[in-house]
Amino acid sequence: MSAVDRRMTGRKIIHIDMDAFYASVEQRDNPELRGKPIAVGSAEKRGVVSAASYEARRFGVRSAMSSLKARRLCPQLVFVPGRMEVYKSVSRQIHEIFHEYTDIIEPISLDEAFLDVTENKPGIPLAVDIAKEIKRKIRERLGLVASAGVSYNKFLAKIASDYRKPDGLCTIHPVQALECVARLPIESFWGVGPVTAKKMHALGIHNGEQLRMRSLESLMREFGKVGAIYYDFARGVDTRPVEAVRIRKSVGCEHTLEKDVSKRSSVIIELYHAVVELVSRLERTGFRGNTLTLKIKFHDFSQITRSVTQAKELVSQDVILPLAKQLLQEVDYENHPIRLIGVSVSNPREEGEGKRVWEQLSFEFSDWEGNHRRE
Repeated sequence: MSAVDRRMTGRKIIHIDMDAFYASVEQRDNPELRGKPIAVGSAEKRGVVSAASYEARRFGVRSAMSSLKARRLCPQLVFVPGRMEVYKSVSRQIHEIFHEYTDIIEPISLDEAFLDVTENKPGIPLAVDIAKEIKRKIRERLGLVASAGVSYNKFLAKIASDYRKPDGLCTIHPVQALECVARLPIESFWGVGPVTAKKMHALGIHNGEQLRMRSLESLMREFGKVGAIYYDFARGVDTRPVEAVRIRKSVGCEHTLEKDVSKRSSVIIELYHAVVELVSRLERTGFRGNTLTLKIKFHDFSQITRSVTQAKELVSQDVILPLAKQLLQEVDYENHPIRLIGVSVSNPREEGEGKRVWEQLSFEFSDWEGNHRRE
């Protein structure tokens, strides 16, 4: 198998992923929790697991899982309330270590980031040596464990960091890229979720090698514009730069309800509260978009989304609430009680047409946060 074109392999990219971040911080700060299966989240009937330690993951406990299911899988599971301000503080300390090597840092979340170390501050020639130093400093200074992936683009660096977790360190060299991608399960490709994976399987695509056999035209016909991305990934190509600044693409919120609801008046009340919070976030961020999306998760955890795009920007409650009610009319919830309601505004106008300023991701969560409970 031929190697990737060397003209595309000049960059040195590191992907750092903190191992079981929230749970590890809790175990670090409370020695009694070390070695035990713990879940960060609420143990209440309607609670959801935000994060699970590796001891809990061995039982099948995962983030976004209902607390009831997690308890069934692991009866000895210890629930710990989350401490977001602590996690943010630790994340800032981690980024201080990153900045010792480069300022080209793209945060993905509190516990995950890409670093471009092609030209790094200490002048270290090998990216893998920088990754080793970062892992060591995180362990020594913060008492936490990170996994690192090294390659010539973001896609492969991310794949590499997942390869030997926890406490992993893996490098994918250009000469190894095509062989590595060929063996990769299609579910591991960036942007391939359960729905897309199911469609891939129906097309006979189960791994990177089978994806590579598909033409650009066929992939774009089946998946639209993202088909071109899958085509490139299958060939070890990812031209996206590591960006320290991003354009905010959406603002939204989600409410997990205290109990499943199917009565129209109750659903409207919950929708109203979600829209009020959304409008507050829009005012706080200054975000402007033209598309409203309604997300509904049913009692059985299946979910749907409905969207509408308007010519005018969606800012006020007077505009957003009627649109949200309109989208809700498309949802059959009388026979399928609702567990969660989410609303978001997206599709900002292009630069030159009034798009808002670029803003630093910093250490904030995504504005489309899941599993918020309305008090």
